[in-house]
Formats: sequence, C-alpha cells, structure tokens
Amino acid sequence: MESPGLAALFNLPREGMVALHCMHNGWLVMLAFIVATAAGFTTLGITERMVHARRRRGRLTWGVLGALCMAGGIWSLHFLCMLAFRAPIPIHYTLPATLASLIIALITAALTMFTLNKPALPLRRYVVSAVCIGLGISAMHYSGMLSIVSPASQHYDPRLFVLSLILAVAASLVILLLAMHFRRRTTSRQRLLKLGASALVALAILSMHFTGMHAMTLVVPEGTPLELQPANDTLQLGLSIGLVTLMIVVISLGAAWTNRKLQSKERDLRRVNALLRKLDHAQASLKKAAHHDALTNLLNRRGFNALFAEKLEEHSEQHRDMAVMFLDIDHFKRINDSLGHDAGDELLQVIAQRIRSAVREGDAIARFGGDEFCILASLEQQDDARLLAQRVMQTMKEPIALAGRSMVMTTSIGISLFPQDGDACDELLKHADMALYQSKGSGRNHFTFFSERLRSKASFELELEEDLRKALARDEGLQLFYQPIVDLRSGRTTKLEALVRWQHPQHGMLSPDRFIGIAEANGFITELDGWVLRRACQDVARFQARGHPPLIVTVNCSALNLAHEQLPDEVDQALRQSGLQPQMLELEVTENALMSNINRAISLLQEIRQLGVSLAIDDFGTGYSSLAYLKRLPINTVKIDRSFIQDLAATEEDRQIIQAILAMAHALRLQVVAEGVETQEQVSFLRDQGCDFMQGFLFCRPLPMAQLESFLAERPELPLPLSGQISLV
Repeated sequence: MESPGLAALFNLPREGMVALHCMHNGWLVMLAFIVATAAGFTTLGITERMVHARRRRGRLTWGVLGALCMAGGIWSLHFLCMLAFRAPIPIHYTLPATLASLIIALITAALTMFTLNKPALPLRRYVVSAVCIGLGISAMHYSGMLSIVSPASQHYDPRLFVLSLILAVAASLVILLLAMHFRRRTTSRQRLLKLGASALVALAILSMHFTGMHAMTLVVPEGTPLELQPANDTLQLGLSIGLVTLMIVVISLGAAWTNRKLQSKERDLRRVNALLRKLDHAQASLKKAAHHDALTNLLNRRGFNALFAEKLEEHSEQHRDMAVMFLDIDHFKRINDSLGHDAGDELLQVIAQRIRSAVREGDAIARFGGDEFCILASLEQQDDARLLAQRVMQTMKEPIALAGRSMVMTTSIGISLFPQDGDACDELLKHADMALYQSKGSGRNHFTFFSERLRSKASFELELEEDLRKALARDEGLQLFYQPIVDLRSGRTTKLEALVRWQHPQHGMLSPDRFIGIAEANGFITELDGWVLRRACQDVARFQARGHPPLIVTVNCSALNLAHEQLPDEVDQALRQSGLQPQMLELEVTENALMSNINRAISLLQEIRQLGVSLAIDDFGTGYSSLAYLKRLPINTVKIDRSFIQDLAATEEDRQIIQAILAMAHALRLQVVAEGVETQEQVSFLRDQGCDFMQGFLFCRPLPMAQLESFLAERPELPLPLSGQISLV
C-alpha cells in the first residue's frame, strides 16, 4: 500500500492503469446530512447567544462553543461521507492527516465565529470572509482526502476541482448571511426558518463534498485484484462518529436553549426592575406633585403641613424656637384684573423666587394658594424673625418688570412663634393668620407679631359673628336709626337716611363700623342689607300711613351686594311687601363699589332705576370715578363725603373741590347732598354755592323712628342762615 497524495498532474494516465468504479453508502450520507443540519442549527442558536451576551467573557465562551459545534458538524459530515465511500480496493485512513483536517475545520469555524461576533459589515468584508472560510472548508476536505491510504492513486478533474472551491465559498457566504440574519431575537416561526436554513447550508456543504469526490478518480495498475470491501467496520465507525457528534450537538443545543431560557428570565427580571424603577419614579413624581405647587415649585399646603409636623417635633425635642410667617401680596388682585391671570402667574413666580432668595438655607417656603405664602424658620435668637421679615419686605420692594411695565409690590406679614404662641401646627398657623389680618387692617406693607390682644380681638369678632347671625335669624337686637336730610332751599326735611344699629345683649349699642365688616368678611352682608331694606320700607310706609308728609328714605347698599344678581328682585319685593311707592326709595352705593365692577354695576342699577327707585353715589370724591363713567350711571344724586366738609372753613382746596363737584353734578342735572354738616358756616357756604341738601349733627343726630316723629313734629322747618350771611373766603 502507498499514499501517493494529490496527483501532481490533473490528467489521467493513458496506458497501464485502470479507473475504479466507486459508490457511497446512502445511510451514512443521510446520517452525515442530519449531523450537519443539527450542527448548523445549533451553531446559529449559539451565534444568537454570543451576540446578546452582555459580558466579554460570555461572548468568548459562546464563540468557542460555536466554533467547536460548527467544526464538529462540518468535519463529521466530511468524515462520514468518507466512510460512506465504497471502492473495490482496501482503503485506510492515516491518523495525522485526519487530525490535520479536524484542526483546519476548527480554525475555519473560529474564523467564522470571529466574523459573526462583529457588528454589521459591508458586503465586501462578507465576501472576503466567505472566501477565507470557503478555502478553509476546501482545505479540510482535501487534507482529509490525503488521509486515504490505498493501492490506487488520486487524479482530479480541474474543472470540478475549481467548482468545488466555488461551492465552498458560496456555502460560506450563505452561512455568514444566514447567521447574521438569525442572530437577532427569534420567534417560533423564525426557528423553523432557521432549521430550514441549516438544512440548506448542510446541503450546500454536502454538494461541495460530493463535487470534490466526483472530481477525484482512483486508478490502479492493470492486473490489480479488485474486490468490494466489507462495510461492517466502516458502518459501525461511521455510526459511532455520527452518534457522538449528534450527542455533542444535542448537548450544545441544550446548553444554548437553557441559556436562552435563563437570558429570557433575566430579561424579564430586568424588565420587571425597569418597571419598578419607573413605578418608583412615577410615585416620586406623584408625591412631588401632591406636595409641591406646580406654578412656583414650592411646597403646597399638604407638603407644608407634613414638613411642619416633623419640624415641630424636632424643635420640641431640641428645645429650639421657630417662627411661622404668613405672607400676603398687597393688592395682588389688581394685577389679575388689569393685566390678566397669565401676568399674575408670572408675578407669583418672580415673588416666589425673591422669597426663596431672602430666606436662609434650611427654612421652608410654601404657597398656600393665590398670593398667600408661608415661611417656616428656625430661630437662634428672638430677633431672627424680625430680621427675616424685614429682609423679605425689602426684597419685595425691588421693581419688577412685568408685561412691559415696571412695578413695585409690597407684602403684609403675620408672625407667630413657637413655643410662645402655641405648640401645635394648627394653633401656630391660626395665630400667624390673625397677625397677618392685623397687618393688612393696619395699612398693609408691614409685619405684625401675634399677641394675646389679637387673640382677644379675634375671639370678640368670632363672638360678634355668631351673635349677629342669631340676631338676623331671630330678628332681635337690630334697629334702624334715621338721620334727616334737609332741603337747603326750604329748610324742610325731605329725606331720611336709614342707619343700622345693633343692641347687643352684653356690649350695648354697637355702631355699623363694629359689625358691617364682620358681615362682609363672613358672607352674610346680603342678608343684613336685605333686612335693612325691608325694615326701612316698612317704617317709612307706616310713617306716611299715620298722616305725616311723604319722605324719601335712602338705604345703603354694600359693594358685595351690588354684585348680587338678585338685587333688583329683592328691591321690588321689599316695595311690594311694604306698600311703599318706588319714588319714595333711594338706594345709595359707594363710589368705590361702583368702580370695582363698573359694567356689571351699571346693568344692575339700570334695572333698579326702571322700577322707579332713585339712585345716589355715597362718599363721592373719595374714589376713582371719572366724568365719563358718571355720565353713564343712571343716578339722581351725589353725596359729598364728610371729609371735604369738616375743614371747609380752613382749607381752600376743599372749597374748590366742593365747588367743582357742585358744578359738575348740576351740569349733569344731578342733585347734591353734603354729609357731615356741623356748623352754620358750612351751611352758609354750601347754600351760597347752590348745594341742594345737607345732613349732619348740626340739624339732628340719627334717631329711632318713634323719636324722629316727635322731632319732626316739633321742628317741621329748620332755620337757615340768609344767603351771604357768613363768608368763608
């Protein structure tokens, strides 16, 4: 026996040699195909695992396993097909050449896995890699052919030899492209496609192998005994190799499947962790939204209360002082009314930033809503609260550019201290609010510390509120006093102004300035105004029914009631129930009440005027009305505020103002009433200037209706100074 190796020439000898007719065992070829398909499928799965491995060590491990699986599959296909080869001469295989073909297969498979571990490559790189891998597969095949030891020599057809190389390169390119395609996450349908692709690759390599085998011709010298060799040993060896290879492939496939399941669980776990992180983030966002103001990003009331409770407990344990400061922006409503709510929101953001810059690190700031803010500050010494309040007020006074304007805002502050003013959150907040209310009531733009006096005042006002509600509900204690309004031309009383008084069971007779503000602040001024209107109409109707001359009664209407849409109906109902003629009723509204909502006020007053009721502007000259608005108002009378009358004798400016008001009112055909007349000099000046009516203590103080009847019976006319009798110039 000899091992001639690859023939140096590709031409068959012409004389003295016999070409052998060879065949293959179909079962071993089928086994080789199955082994190659399984190996290809497993290799594609391992490629997927390698690409998605998160660590470099994992990718290397999967790459080595994939190379072993691929090399084993290709080499097993080749060797099983070699064992399936049947010739009429004895054939053996040398171990060194067989091992060499296995090593070449391993190197080729390693190159394949190295290429597949890269990201997407240009087609040129794929072609180069395919050529290298294809030549490697061919080298494995032909080195395996070199392991054949037999009496025959091998001769190759050059065309089929080249074709086998081309098929090897084409199969390699198909392997790379399919592997790159299937290395992504696969579904059940794609696994079936992957199995089909593996069978296609196995068929391509098998075609390359048989093309190479078909290119080979075995020749022996003439006279060589020919006899087909038994296949028992070869078949057993082939089956053993195939089974071992299949076991290796199955184990690799099982490892890949197990890893895929583990990775799937790991991905699920990462997904769950990601969802948990998103949930935590969402909870944090919701918590922030629930505890922070969206406009200023400060704490809201809920967040402040939670923090306040923690701070209070901490300061109580450490015996430290703390200040609670309520802030309210002075006249903030004017910004919303004049510039709009967007400008108001922008202003609130600027104010929040300024407050934040004025407080110290560790102090808490909250916006409770609207223009109301609250500061929680730790105190090292008692004067820290005063200094902080002054710093905040000074910061607020800096000009603010808003909607093309430069404006200066001020703030009122109320302060309560822990533990002096309370040891509970609600108590401290309530006391700070009382102090803020005092600051606003004292002219605004300053701060006030809570004191027991404020507590007593608040308690007193709360008591008055409860008692006033009971008085209205039971119609007890409230009384109407009437002050005459005198006609300056005749000296006769032609009008009465109804003024409410309250006979309190503990505090005696209370004037309106003691309880009107309470009614307005607590939302039942409409009920009080309605009671005054009904009682005044009833009293004057009875007065006339007893034979007295008809008198016009004037009733005050608060600013809040002027915005009440049902006001015309209430006036009409009061007239109908009392039987008083509409021309005997005059409704007084203050100038500031009219200007707060002029368009709505004009509409309501026109409805009341259509009933036949007269209308008057009270406290004229103290507000912001203009001649343009005055022309639009359906009024009959203006009343000059008492502040212009008091210093009439000494102040030239007040005399000029009165002259201007009289001239303007008479030009608009309006009657004029002067309030607060107390001296004959004032009467003389007003009569000389053509004033129509006057009222004041000079003639009569407000009296109950019973006493007023006696007074008017005794003095039907009041003596007036002659024109020009007293000069005020």
